[in-house]
Amino acid sequence: MAMALLAALALAATVGEPGLAIALLLAWVASLWIEWRRRPVAAEPPATGPRVDIDAVMRGAMCAAIEPLDAPLLLAHAHRILAANAAARTALGGHIVGQDARVALRHPDAVTLLDLADGGSATIRGLTGARSLWQLTRRRIDATHWIIELRDRSPEADLSRAHTDFVANASHELRTPLSSIIGYVETLADAPGALDPETTARFLATVLREARRMQNLVADLMSLSQLEAEKHDIPTDSVDLGALAARVVNEFTHGESEGRVRLAPSPEPMRVTGDMSQIEQLLRNLVDNALKYGDAGQPVDVGLSIEGTQLALVTITDHGPGIASDHLPHLTRRFYRADAGRSRAAGGTGLGLAIVKHIVERHRGKLDITSAIGVGTQVSVRLPLVPAPAALTPA
Repeated sequence: MAMALLAALALAATVGEPGLAIALLLAWVASLWIEWRRRPVAAEPPATGPRVDIDAVMRGAMCAAIEPLDAPLLLAHAHRILAANAAARTALGGHIVGQDARVALRHPDAVTLLDLADGGSATIRGLTGARSLWQLTRRRIDATHWIIELRDRSPEADLSRAHTDFVANASHELRTPLSSIIGYVETLADAPGALDPETTARFLATVLREARRMQNLVADLMSLSQLEAEKHDIPTDSVDLGALAARVVNEFTHGESEGRVRLAPSPEPMRVTGDMSQIEQLLRNLVDNALKYGDAGQPVDVGLSIEGTQLALVTITDHGPGIASDHLPHLTRRFYRADAGRSRAAGGTGLGLAIVKHIVERHRGKLDITSAIGVGTQVSVRLPLVPAPAALTPA
């Protein structure tokens, strides 16, 4: 009894450390088995009731021990799955209990692992989905009983794939303007004075435009890097959203965008909890996007209002050609463009909405994008308001 209690306490203390918990479980079961085998027959009291099935008792103890553990675990007798804890049932389905493990796991690498005499470990792709990645480890308990541990490596694989894609996309985005710059500069350098002033001016304007495009891309990459570094730091400053929105809109009242941006301020004061520079960047990115991709002859509307009692609502609406619905779920991905040619022609880096999404997430807000072909696009951002001070009650 003392040994069982010690094992139970050790397992409880190691929830979240499945490898150590399993090792303790196996050691406990082995010790029980050895103790039972070594017990002298003469020392056993005469049977006074139904014979106790020690194997069934141990199986029940093992099932109870693995049930609360976070890692998916299967208890198998030969190839038959006797039990699966809650995590395993969630991952693979409750129907696997009682099945042949080779049928339940349905993967050639898993079948090979199950046939190994001494157990081992294998990495299985596509076990629970086309892009899933699992590590299966099979450990022996006794001559016929096994513990099968499953570890989901899909998030790690997704992160690695995302980093690879990001580096490839960033390199491509930088290579394109850089190649253009090198080509025009080489032409100017190879024939100094041979080109007419108009052609020279056009080449230099292209070099300047591409250099600024690279500068904007590097700036956006640095912004994303900083946002990812700060994503767990919740901002605590109080920001006057109405005044900030008015300042940003005022920046777009000159030049080609003069008269195109209209602000509908909230009649009530709007103070949100946030980082002023990041919220300003969010507003600037959204207004700039609406001007670039909306109809040049139509205005861009910026609206401010209070939703309920706890949220500030910002809407930026253009009246352009709109975006097809199949593009909407992907717009906040890095370097994703619904119309790549138009985006590059407008000087877009493909990172504006990715930056907006990261800012909204850091501020514990919500981002929504709706669009209709031929009508336009609306981006809505909800940010938490600064809590109102509690009213003082007389003593």
